Amino acid sequence: MAQQLLMPKATAVWLVDNTSLSFEQIADFCTLHPLEVKAIADGESATGIKGLDPVMNGQLTRDEIEKGEKDSNHRIKVAAPKVRVPEAKRKAPRYTPVSKRQDRPNAILWLVRNHPELKDAQISRLVGTTKNTIQQIRERTHWNSASLQPMDPVTLGLCSQIDLDLEVEKASRGIVRPEEIAEEERLLSASQTQNWHRHEPAAPAEDGELDAAAVFAKLTSMRRTETDEDGDERG
Repeated sequence: MAQQLLMPKATAVWLVDNTSLSFEQIADFCTLHPLEVKAIADGESATGIKGLDPVMNGQLTRDEIEKGEKDSNHRIKVAAPKVRVPEAKRKAPRYTPVSKRQDRPNAILWLVRNHPELKDAQISRLVGTTKNTIQQIRERTHWNSASLQPMDPVTLGLCSQIDLDLEVEKASRGIVRPEEIAEEERLLSASQTQNWHRHEPAAPAEDGELDAAAVFAKLTSMRRTETDEDGDERG
């Protein structure tokens, strides 16, 4: 893949201002038309564009510029990058070696039984099979269903444990597990706890503590009793 020049017009502005390269050389290097480079030199084009030094960003060397200045027929080229960034790989169906293709039905059966939350597309990505085959194994209509034995696809080498864990995690999002339901049943909600405290009978006073209202009521009743007895004696 050919290295592309960053900001061609800004680079052309810098080359026009800082080198004696011909318009054709600059146009060829910056993939512009020679007349456009001439317009830049005359101030008719790119007046608001700041020049970009291609030597500073590593896309051109001083030696290459000097060669071009000495020889007008020399075509300057973009310098090879010091760090090569690998191209992004295109997504493609997982390739399964011929020697392991016979193990795919067993792996599919294992995934269907041990991870029923996985969708057909996820199983297809893991073991490199078709949705039709997965459906046949789910419905036990596969031509070899009687002989299939569930086998871990990681052990068979059809996928990695990391890939399997990632797919299972994706499929499990939003699914409430049975153990979580049991835990919620054991724990009371906040509203239930508040209502229970509201209807809970008041606990009796601890030993050694006096209820002021009860003592005051008892004293009042004793005074009334004494007053009644005095009134009876006088009468």
